[in-house]
Amino acid sequence: MGKKIKKREKGAVSNYITRNQAVKKLQISLAQFRRLCILKGIYPREPKNKKKVGKGSTAPRTYYYRKDIQFLLHEPVLFKLREQKIFAKKLSKAIAKREWAQAKNLEETRPEYSLDHIIRERYPTFIDALRDVDDALSMAFLFATLPATDKIKGEHVRKCQTLCAEFQHYVMISRSLKKVFLSIKGIYYQAEIKGQEITWIVPYQFSQHVPTDVDFRVMTTFLELYETLLGFVNFKLYSDLNLVYPPKIDEEKDAGAAGLAAFRIETTDGRDLLSSLEPKPSARVAKSQKQQTEKRLATLGDKIAEINDDMEDDEADAEIADAGVEDDAVTDLPEPSVAPTTMEETVPTLQSYLALHTDLTAFQNIFKGCVFYLSREVPRYSLEFVLKAFGAQVGWDATSGSGSPLLESDTRITHHIVDRPLVEGQVRYERREYLQPQWVYDCINARRLVKTAGYHIGEQLPPHLSPFVKFTDDAYVPQEALALQQDDAMEVDATEDAAAEGTDDEEEEVPEDSEDELPDDLAKDSEDEEEALHAAELAAEAAGISFSEYLAQQQESGKTAGKRKRTKPSPEEEQRELAKMMMSKKDRHLLNKIEFGQKRKQEQVS
Repeated sequence: MGKKIKKREKGAVSNYITRNQAVKKLQISLAQFRRLCILKGIYPREPKNKKKVGKGSTAPRTYYYRKDIQFLLHEPVLFKLREQKIFAKKLSKAIAKREWAQAKNLEETRPEYSLDHIIRERYPTFIDALRDVDDALSMAFLFATLPATDKIKGEHVRKCQTLCAEFQHYVMISRSLKKVFLSIKGIYYQAEIKGQEITWIVPYQFSQHVPTDVDFRVMTTFLELYETLLGFVNFKLYSDLNLVYPPKIDEEKDAGAAGLAAFRIETTDGRDLLSSLEPKPSARVAKSQKQQTEKRLATLGDKIAEINDDMEDDEADAEIADAGVEDDAVTDLPEPSVAPTTMEETVPTLQSYLALHTDLTAFQNIFKGCVFYLSREVPRYSLEFVLKAFGAQVGWDATSGSGSPLLESDTRITHHIVDRPLVEGQVRYERREYLQPQWVYDCINARRLVKTAGYHIGEQLPPHLSPFVKFTDDAYVPQEALALQQDDAMEVDATEDAAAEGTDDEEEEVPEDSEDELPDDLAKDSEDEEEALHAAELAAEAAGISFSEYLAQQQESGKTAGKRKRTKPSPEEEQRELAKMMMSKKDRHLLNKIEFGQKRKQEQVS
C-alpha cells in the first residue's frame, strides 16, 4: 500500500507561499524582502482558488511562488543584506560605547552589493536590455530634475544626470531620434536603436515639488537597478561606435551650466566628435583660411590643365563600365511569375534599399547647414538635443549657460528661436528667421522642413499634432493632418511627373504583326458568343418556335429573374461567413458587437 497523501500538503497548496512565511524563511526584514523582490523581478501571484491555497481560509493575503523563494535562498545579494544587518548592529554598538576608532574602521569596511550579475540574468542579450530601457530612461530623467532631499540622495541625482547626458550624446551622434511630442506631462521622445523603438518622457525643467505621499524607498530600489542597466547599455552603445566610455567632462563648463556642451566625446584614437557639430570661430580663422586660399589659387591653373586630361580618359572608361553594369542589372534581375499583392510578398531590390537609405539620410540631416540661436526664454535643454540630433549647429544666450560657440550678432545664424515679442531697443537682424520653438518639433514630426508661415513672432501657432497617433479611415482626422498629407502627396506627384517626363521622351517600339492580330481575351470572347448563339438556335428548334420568339421569351424571363437575382458574394465574404458559422455563440455575439461599433464609428466620421 502506498503512502497516504494528507490533505492540503500537495497540489496548489505546495506551489504557493505567503509573504510572512517567505520573510521568515529568508530571515530578513520586510523592507529588505521588498527590495530583493524588486531587484530579482519577483512579483506576487494570484492563485486560482484562494480557499484551497489558504487551507480553508479566505483572508486577504499576499502569495508568491514557492519556487521563486527557493531561488532567493542562493542569491548573493541576500548574503550582502544579512551582512549589512550585522554591520548596522556592530556600528550602533560601537557608537553607544563611544569607541570612535572602532566605528571609523567599521564605516570603512561597510558591505556593498553589486547588481551586475542580476542584469546579466534578467537580460541575456543586448536586444532584451534595449526593449526594457524605456522605463529606465523615464525614471532617470525624472530623478535628474528632482532636488536632493533627505529622501533623495544627491549622488543619485548626479548619476542620473550623467547617464542621461551620455545617452543623449549617443542619440545625437548616431542620429537615432525619430519623433518628438510636447505634452502636458513632459516631452516625449522616440529613438530607433538597433531596430528597437525606445520611447521615454522628460519632465519640464521647472522647480519640482517633492510629494510626501510617495514611497521613495521603493522608487530608489528601482532606480538602483535602472542605473546599473543604463550603465551597461551606454557602455555597449559607445563601444559599438568605437567611442571612449565614460566620456570626459569639462569641470569648468559643467560648473557654468553648459549641459551637453560640457562633455567631450572621443573615439578610441583620440579624435573629438563633437567638434564637427559645433560651428568654428570666424574671426582669425577666416583670415588665415583666406590667405591660404589665395596662395593656392596662384598655382591652380597648371593643376587644372593636368587634371582635365586625366578626367577625359577616366570619364570615357566610366561610361563604358556603367553601360555594361546597367545592362547586366536589367537582364540579370529575376521577375516574379505572379504580381505581389501584399508588402510581405514584395521582393526587396537594391533600388528599394537605396531609396529607403536616401530618405533616411535626408531625414537625419533636415537641419544640416542651418545655424540656430536660442534665446534665453526657450527650453535649451530640449532644443539643443533635438537640433544637434538632426545635424544643426546651435548657439545660445550666455544667461542660459556657458560654452556657447555662437554670439547673437554672428552673421552665420539662419534661424533665431524666440518665444516672446522682441523688446524695444533689441536689434532685429534681417538675414535670419525669427521662429517659435514649435516649428522645430513640427519639422521633425513631418520629416521635412515645413513652411514658416504661422510660426513667426506673435502669430497664432497651428495645433501640435502627436506623431504617435496613426490616423485611420474610420477615425477623425484633423484638418492640419490632412493638409500635411496633401503636401506630401503633392511632393510625391511632382517627383513622379518628373520621372514620367523622362520616360515619355523615349520612343516605344511597336511590332508590325501586332496590328493584324487580336488580343487573346477578345478572341476568346468572340468564340464564346458564337457557341452561345448556336446553343440558343438549338433550344428554339427543340421548343418548336421561331428564333425571334425564343429570344423575346428569354428577355422577359431575364427581367423577372433579375429582380430576384442577388449579387454573388466575393470569396473573402464567403470565407468570413464560413468562419462565423464555425464560431461559438459567444464569439459570434462578440464579433457582431465589434462590427456594429465599427459601423457606428464610420457613420460618425462620414
